[in-house]
Amino acid sequence: EGENKVEYRVWNPFRSKLGAAIVGGIENIYMEPGSKVLYLGAASGTTVSHVSDIVGENGVVYAVEFSKRTGRDLVNMARKRPNIIPIIDDARYPKRYRMLVGMVDVIFADVAQPDQARILGLNAQYFVKNGGHFVISIKANCIDSTLPAEAAFAKEVERLKAEKFNPKEQLTLEPYEKDHAVVTGIYRPTPEQLAEEEEQEES
Repeated sequence: EGENKVEYRVWNPFRSKLGAAIVGGIENIYMEPGSKVLYLGAASGTTVSHVSDIVGENGVVYAVEFSKRTGRDLVNMARKRPNIIPIIDDARYPKRYRMLVGMVDVIFADVAQPDQARILGLNAQYFVKNGGHFVISIKANCIDSTLPAEAAFAKEVERLKAEKFNPKEQLTLEPYEKDHAVVTGIYRPTPEQLAEEEEQEES
């Protein structure tokens, strides 16, 4: 009587880049209870629903998806989860949804576009606090299909740096996703974060 029910859910790493990164041993996705997350490339919301579980009732997930058809599934799923705000719009134009999104702690992107570092940077300028964090899924042949995957990832990391992102960790998603990597790190690191980084490098 009166006990809270606990729901156990399967998070399939073959169907979720973030799930694959966690199973693959990524050190930090920077999402925790109470976090505010901007999720670009939400699709039908499978991974978004897991992020919703992580951040809990005190957190919020702003989920942006361009496809109206896929977005319908996202909107239906969000009806059952009050901490998800679905936004059916183009992540390349964050100005269009700036009235819907507050400042966030973490930005996650799975948009598979050649200019995804720029898209991440545009959204971060509007919504990510200095010293906030980012997680991005990179598909090698979206960046440059003429390069080997490792070279394409390195190219994208340089673009992220140019957008004021400070990459901390990179993990390939084999065997769950071929030629994909996840990169995580800090957006516009604060002086304290930079000092902490220096200490870690020295020790």
